[in-house]
Amino acid sequence: MIRILKNNLILIYLLIPVFLNAHGVTTGDQGYIQEINGVNFVPFMYLGAKHMVTGYDHLLFLVGVIFFLYRLNDIAIYVSLFAVGHSSTLLLGVFADIHINAFIIDAIIGLSVVYKALDNLGAFQQWFGVQPNTKISTLIFGLFHGFGLAAKIIEFEMDSNGLFTNLISFNIGVEIGQLLALSAILILISYWRKQPSFLIYAYSTNIVLMISGFILTGYQLFEYFNSL
Repeated sequence: MIRILKNNLILIYLLIPVFLNAHGVTTGDQGYIQEINGVNFVPFMYLGAKHMVTGYDHLLFLVGVIFFLYRLNDIAIYVSLFAVGHSSTLLLGVFADIHINAFIIDAIIGLSVVYKALDNLGAFQQWFGVQPNTKISTLIFGLFHGFGLAAKIIEFEMDSNGLFTNLISFNIGVEIGQLLALSAILILISYWRKQPSFLIYAYSTNIVLMISGFILTGYQLFEYFNSL
């Protein structure tokens, strides 16, 4: 067990640069979003898909969500709840011009990863004798993930001409990217579950998820206080 944890800590150390850039937008994409004018359905759909596929904070949370889900029907329900949550607040945040500090939102997103890892480890049942409603928590954290997307878009001050259509296409792209990423993750996890190593490494994998969430949260809080 000690050797397993040691290997996982090494992996976390190597992936820290990736985690810290989990929710960012590349300079090229940022410039494109700010300069574009009018309806651009396909480009924004591509940007949405790209953001989700490279949005490691979103993917880490979803890995935690589906980690112990074996039935496709259950996976579809939880992923749909997450999608409804982040789609709603993405549109609401942008159109209502709700300004929430991006660092604070991203810190909460990091905590969502911590929460799901602890849930998978059975920590709430062991510590408090209660089991939170996993469907409701997935929906709630989906809302925060959507506000994270909205906060980034608001910062770019997109042109109002064609904004609604561009946001819808961006949202569709996010769902496409989520579907592609989850399909790949599900194939890998399904194969891994058939191996004896799954039961050996399931615990330590969720420890890695938890530590990754704390790293994301700590970094975002550091950036928040540094920006004051």
